Amino acid sequence: MSDKIAYSRHGDIAVLSVRNPPVNALSQAVRQGLWDGMDRAEAETGVRAVLIVGEGRAFFAGADITEFGKPPLDPFLPDLINRIEASPLLVVASMHGVSLGGGLEVALGCHYRIAVPSARVGLPEVHLGLLPGAGGTQRLPRLTGVEAALDVMTTGRQIGAAQAHKIGIIDVVQDGDPTQNGIAYAEKLVAEDALRRPVSEMPLPTPIDWDAAFDATLTRSKGQISPAWCVRAVQAAYDGDFAAGLKAERQIFFDLMQTDQRKGMIHAFFSERAVGNLPELKGVEPRSIAHVGVIGGGTMGAGIATAALLAGLRVHLLEMTPKAGEAAHGRIAGNLAGALKRGKINADQHSAMLDQALQVVTEYDALSDADLVIEAVFEEMAVKKAVFAELDRVCKPGAILASNTSYLDINEIAASTSRPGDVLGLHFFSPAHVMKLLEVVVADQTAPDVAATGFALGKALGKIPVRAGVCDGFIGNRILSTYRTCADHMILDGASPFEIDAALEAFGFAMGPFAVADLAGLDIGWAGRKRKRAEGLDPRARDVTYADKLCEAGHFGQKTGKGYYDYADGPKARVPNPDVLPLIEAERAAQGITPRTFTVDEITRRYMAAMVNEAAKVVGEGIARRPLDVDMTLLFGYGFPRYRGGPLKWADIDGLAGLLSDIEGYAETDPYFWAPAPLLCQLVADGQTFDDVNKKG
Repeated sequence: MSDKIAYSRHGDIAVLSVRNPPVNALSQAVRQGLWDGMDRAEAETGVRAVLIVGEGRAFFAGADITEFGKPPLDPFLPDLINRIEASPLLVVASMHGVSLGGGLEVALGCHYRIAVPSARVGLPEVHLGLLPGAGGTQRLPRLTGVEAALDVMTTGRQIGAAQAHKIGIIDVVQDGDPTQNGIAYAEKLVAEDALRRPVSEMPLPTPIDWDAAFDATLTRSKGQISPAWCVRAVQAAYDGDFAAGLKAERQIFFDLMQTDQRKGMIHAFFSERAVGNLPELKGVEPRSIAHVGVIGGGTMGAGIATAALLAGLRVHLLEMTPKAGEAAHGRIAGNLAGALKRGKINADQHSAMLDQALQVVTEYDALSDADLVIEAVFEEMAVKKAVFAELDRVCKPGAILASNTSYLDINEIAASTSRPGDVLGLHFFSPAHVMKLLEVVVADQTAPDVAATGFALGKALGKIPVRAGVCDGFIGNRILSTYRTCADHMILDGASPFEIDAALEAFGFAMGPFAVADLAGLDIGWAGRKRKRAEGLDPRARDVTYADKLCEAGHFGQKTGKGYYDYADGPKARVPNPDVLPLIEAERAAQGITPRTFTVDEITRRYMAAMVNEAAKVVGEGIARRPLDVDMTLLFGYGFPRYRGGPLKWADIDGLAGLLSDIEGYAETDPYFWAPAPLLCQLVADGQTFDDVNKKG
């Protein structure tokens, strides 16, 4: 028997204890061990029940990710689960930690299920562009009904033991040791002469309108197809016997395996885990952070302070006046009230954060004991330097001084202090307590342990930290500036903001670029345009000024009720602002442009080409170390559809040679904007992809 499974006897109960740390992934050795353990239990005299239980942190966290992309190895998980379910013995699963994906499917193959109150279950396969492929779509509805089963499968969310018991997945919820719980439960079942209870033999619940459910799920998933195909897999249960349903489920699973969406989501899955692992920081110990200072209590500063409080840190928030401090405290209290309502914290934690961990101050000297201070003040270099001069004066030796700037030069900020090695950028995204992305901007003189601390803090705050070098806009905003400029060029040439938003939302973006600008505030882009014009635009660049007219009229987007869209009926009821098209038409006339029609495909192609080309320049220049860093930045900070994997993964799938050919075609009329990225040209010449660059580390 595999050493991943420990076999023991407790009277007439055989116990199969899984030992595959850290989370008991269902590797080939585990699968074989379970199969052999079932054989042994059935062969031994006196065994009446089998208990399957995980040691360590979990029952089973799912598939072994080291086997992803490799040929499947016998015994296959669906066969193992069918074999467990077919046993003449009673089979009990005792669950703790997580039971996810194939782990929950193993539990569904058992005849009875007991769990501790802290256990969580789920079928997250849709997050990989797949669906449960080991009987989950066939067994779960028989326990929970169709609607509850589809909710679990199509969202991929985890649910707690109490909810799982309520909907029928778990039979008993009981505190205590999982092994002892399981043995006692199995003994009770045996003493009661309980019958085997294979889920596959249970009756099917009442069917639903399958076509309506499929269409509704596809709409909710914003173009991702695997959740909708969960509906079709469940529907297949009604078209024949259980074996036929399993066969249909498996066929859909294999069909999804071949899709570009699956490729994109697998890339996102692994890249999310790789993005924070940098060779340069291996073995570098981060500095200890327990006390954080935040300067500025606006939306961004309050969000950063909230994130720090939720991570268990002490926070001093600095505002210039008591009135401003009171307003900042109110914003943080509102953020924490939302966390309380969603169950992320309890009432005692909420009170402790506001009454003990948070202190709002009005003097820089109050930050003298902070381990790290993050400024979130107005985006202007002179203002930033004034703040850092004060921090340089009051902060203790070894304290880290961080800027939340979106665009400004961290090297210049660092050089204005006496401790440039302690300075880095921590670029949060609004709302900072919600958005997952954190760009860790490493300046020329940033000390390695300071960079390591930035990553450690990001992980402690529940963020996806991405290393960025210093340039205008770092990774995300630099690329954003380029693809947004491409959108503005298309508007000058004949498209409308509303056509572009619709095309990009159909592609899978959460919001189109003009709706995003309204959400962020049009004054931000306006300030950036004015700054770049003051610095001097290249004479070859096409300038666009129609949006400035909106800002000059006081229209900054959602916060003023009007921008590209009118929000009179609320943010979710946006309608095109009728003032926008006349401004565009006037600018076209002033520049002597005759507008033309753009198709949806052309809008999407140009937008993505601009994004990929600039991203390739960012990687080629070392601002992003790897293509996957760009992909994670766009996924977690800019609404890029996860099922496409990121812009550079999308480019690999679409084909780099064709993309470069299009860029070269666009360059015939605008060689300045569409200058092909050297890295993209080199990859095409060498017959390589961005994934090949990722593999080089």
